[in-house]
Amino acid sequence: ITMKRHISFYSRVAICLLKKFAQVTIHRRWLFLSAIALGAANSTVYASEYDSAPVLTEDSAVEVAIRDNPSLAEMQTRYEALAEVPSQVGTLPDPMVSVNAMNFPTDTYERDQEAMTQLQVGFSQVFPFPGKLSLKEEAAEYDARAAGHSVDELRLQLIKNVKSKWWQLYYMDRALETVDSNQALLRQFISVAKTKYETGKGLQQDVLLSQLELSRLMDQEIQLEAIRRNQVIQLNILMDRPANDPITLPDKVSKKMPNLVDESELYQKSASVRPRLKQMETQIDAAKSRLDLAKRDYYPDFKLGVTYGDRTGDNPLPRGGARSDFLSVMVGVKIPLYAGRKQSKAVSQKSLELQKNRYALLDEKGLVTAAISSAVTDYHRAKQQYSLYGGGIVPQAQQTVQSMLAGYQVSEVDFLNLVRSQMTLFNYELQYWKALSDAKQALARLEAAVGEETVYE
Repeated sequence: ITMKRHISFYSRVAICLLKKFAQVTIHRRWLFLSAIALGAANSTVYASEYDSAPVLTEDSAVEVAIRDNPSLAEMQTRYEALAEVPSQVGTLPDPMVSVNAMNFPTDTYERDQEAMTQLQVGFSQVFPFPGKLSLKEEAAEYDARAAGHSVDELRLQLIKNVKSKWWQLYYMDRALETVDSNQALLRQFISVAKTKYETGKGLQQDVLLSQLELSRLMDQEIQLEAIRRNQVIQLNILMDRPANDPITLPDKVSKKMPNLVDESELYQKSASVRPRLKQMETQIDAAKSRLDLAKRDYYPDFKLGVTYGDRTGDNPLPRGGARSDFLSVMVGVKIPLYAGRKQSKAVSQKSLELQKNRYALLDEKGLVTAAISSAVTDYHRAKQQYSLYGGGIVPQAQQTVQSMLAGYQVSEVDFLNLVRSQMTLFNYELQYWKALSDAKQALARLEAAVGEETVYE
């Protein structure tokens, strides 16, 4: 609704109200003024709730959500935690140091009584078969990379959700404005119908019909207010703000409808940049490393140990002399004795897991292409509707209402047709703003499906 229309419309309303005001009694005048004052007070309270809040643009909402959203922070922390794993699993197991008291006689517990009595200090280290540690570290690195891609994917989905909620909220604001303007027009209809009825040129049913339609609009306004509040709550939660914080959106936004690139090009872009696909490809690499590791388990691990035994006392004659200390070296080999029930089953398991990840990637690619095509279709539909409503249907409906109102005032148009034309205009105005909101939401879904914002020419 243009400013020119607002001025001319409210001028007509003011004239009708002044005429009506002159016809009522002094008592009714006081009631009339009191109602106006009460309505103004209520509207002031309602407006102050939103006027006090700073204007929240689409870009600022996205910025706040990326900075403060707890789910995104949780995923980022998970990625950072997984990034610490590779060096842990790629390092040798901790060595074992042992201290032993060997062969002490139980009658005296003297160290020099028996020749084999000794205090031992040992050191042992397990050495996995060559290649096992590097494969474990490689798999863990792939897991960390996959977690990093999941952070990027969650960020994309968060941006999509914030943009969608923002544009839904913008539509609610425009719908409420449309309801208010249509309520004012219906009040004008009521004034005209009352004037004609009181002068004997109209019917009482015209007054009642217009009052009924006004009540229906008031009911729709109540519903829209509730829906708007729910949208505010959801957007606040995405931005990690108190749920009841008021949100004020700008009145003017960019209504530009860019041209999209070809769908096949969008498919190619998504295959190379979509984080979800990168995540699943990285999971396939991790599954390959785990399969190779399972195959390496057919080969044994080794254990090397060194023990030094300290003895006291003297050797018996004829040899004599102090007893020498002992040095022991131990080499252990883990034998895959149950390979048929253990290692072979592990190889089969990892092979199936790899195949599962490959099938999951193929399925996800299909879902991504479907999401791209669906978003493109929705965008083109909404764009065409927006152009049609804004360039043709809404202006024509406005002219129709103005023409019928003029005709009704001179009793050339039936009142029922006048009301119907106004309700038709009301629905078209809602469809106009809804088409804009749907187009912007489709763009947000398309950007999230492709994985980047450069989806248009």
